[in-house]
Amino acid sequence: MILFGKKKKNYDHLASINTLVWKRFKKVKPAIISLWFVVLFILIAILGYLITPDQTPYCNQQYLELSTLKPGEKILFFHVQKNEAPEKTSFFHKMLYGKPLSYDAYPIYKYWFSGNNIIIEEYTGSEPNEGKFYRFNLANVAYALSPGKKPVYKNDSLFFYDFDGNFHSKSIAELQNQIKKGNIVTHTFYFGTDRYGRDVLSQIMIGSRVSLSVGFIAIIIALFIGITLGAIAAYYGKWVDNLIVWFINVVWSIPTILLVIAITFALGKGFWQVFIAVGLTMWVDIARVVRGQILSIKEKEFVEAGKALGYKGPRIIFKHILPNITGAIIVITASNFASAILLEAGLSFLGIGVQPPMPSWGAMLKENYGYIILDSAYLAILPGLAIMVVVLAFMLIGNGIRDALDVKIK
Repeated sequence: MILFGKKKKNYDHLASINTLVWKRFKKVKPAIISLWFVVLFILIAILGYLITPDQTPYCNQQYLELSTLKPGEKILFFHVQKNEAPEKTSFFHKMLYGKPLSYDAYPIYKYWFSGNNIIIEEYTGSEPNEGKFYRFNLANVAYALSPGKKPVYKNDSLFFYDFDGNFHSKSIAELQNQIKKGNIVTHTFYFGTDRYGRDVLSQIMIGSRVSLSVGFIAIIIALFIGITLGAIAAYYGKWVDNLIVWFINVVWSIPTILLVIAITFALGKGFWQVFIAVGLTMWVDIARVVRGQILSIKEKEFVEAGKALGYKGPRIIFKHILPNITGAIIVITASNFASAILLEAGLSFLGIGVQPPMPSWGAMLKENYGYIILDSAYLAILPGLAIMVVVLAFMLIGNGIRDALDVKIK
């Protein structure tokens, strides 16, 4: 390129290795698309209950009359304030654990006003609806009232004390408008509901938190064990290498799923037990890769130079050797991340993983696989599709990193 009469110099050869790898990685379109998918799922998992339609703990708000609604169905809800002090939760507490409803929610078919009351017909899900009718005082719908003090109706107005002891004087028309805007809500179930009337979209969104958490923590455990054992075996050799390789082969000979099940039974069922069980079974691949990589470079000149300078073995391993095999570790880590998600889903499907009421994609499959042959197959297809997309995304990212690190590919 000519710039102001001079040829512009190319400084690509001075760029860092990471910069060059990132440029090559961006050229792999499936890997970039997969990376954005993973980032999206991570954001959903982090924000959690702040963005789920059902923000109650574990997204476990049940409406039995709304059982197995089809995706996209809209239902009219009537909210009645509870006569109790609202639970105060911080922003981060709500994000991590959700928040109980401060009102009672009723699916309704229709409503109308009568004097200082509102009358609703409950939703039954059948046609004609023919539900029961209920009458509520307007003040009790819009406000949490002080216990023992009933609203007084006079001159088309209601006089009452709220739960905090504040006195209110509201006209009937004012209360009706307030209820129409804030207490009559149309809720769309974009992914439908399950057999208990829970929102499937919310369950899948919080289920992503379980799957990604298992992947991250299990990989951290596996990296710590695998890198440590693989590096020690390759660097020190002799009887140390023989002993560690023997141990690796013993663990390698046991089917992974059986080993995970055995560890899960030993540790017990639960959220954290799944992390440990999966992590303790995934280090073998990493240890083998690290050992092979270090064996191929431990006789290089820079390693001999480190020994000549009097550096200790751990410093040479972690400061000089491991940075040179980071690429191979990243590739195997991406693959193992996908395997960890599949293992967690399998454990939850078998009932020995994450326990109800905590949402999990595998548990959702277990609860709803019978609907595959019925007219509600989406209950099993949607969580299965979520597992497939995330696992495929991590595999494509691993392949993209491998291609970016391969010097033979231009």
